[in-house]
Amino acid sequence: MQKAIFFDRDGVINKDFGYVHKVQDFIFFEDFFACAAAFKTKNYKLIVVTNQSGIERGYYDVEDFLKLSKFMQDSIFKKLKFRLDRIYFCPFLNDEKKRKPAPGMIFQAQSDFNLNLSECLLVGDNISDIKAGQNAGVGELFLINRDFKNIDSNNLNAKVINNLNEIIK
Repeated sequence: MQKAIFFDRDGVINKDFGYVHKVQDFIFFEDFFACAAAFKTKNYKLIVVTNQSGIERGYYDVEDFLKLSKFMQDSIFKKLKFRLDRIYFCPFLNDEKKRKPAPGMIFQAQSDFNLNLSECLLVGDNISDIKAGQNAGVGELFLINRDFKNIDSNNLNAKVINNLNEIIK
């Protein structure tokens, strides 16, 4: 069975300006590259699970999302010489199975890649990300708090981190 690290996108991989869907608004966090490289070296699958409700809200469409995903993948390849293994997204506001905190995207990845979820990691910047990981049985959960906000993580069973370098083992 495989291991994976699940990344939320906005706020974890790139700066979150709200409904990021244009290349010019996509700014990587530099620590993502070191983290991705470290886990790729350890043969982890690199998987994005992202809610993209801006599609249903009409702010952008699936084609815009796919263009931005291609830009992201091409940028990662240019810098690291590999791509993310998969990007799963939920474009809906009320999808009870896929939209985080539901675990549907994670379960789909488990099926697609034969993952042992108890040996996987998930990094998110919202409680819904962490709850999706909990609901799926992901082994290690990390709530990234880049802005050093006061976060109550007592009931989350997640480690609060300030940057992705903290999870490189």
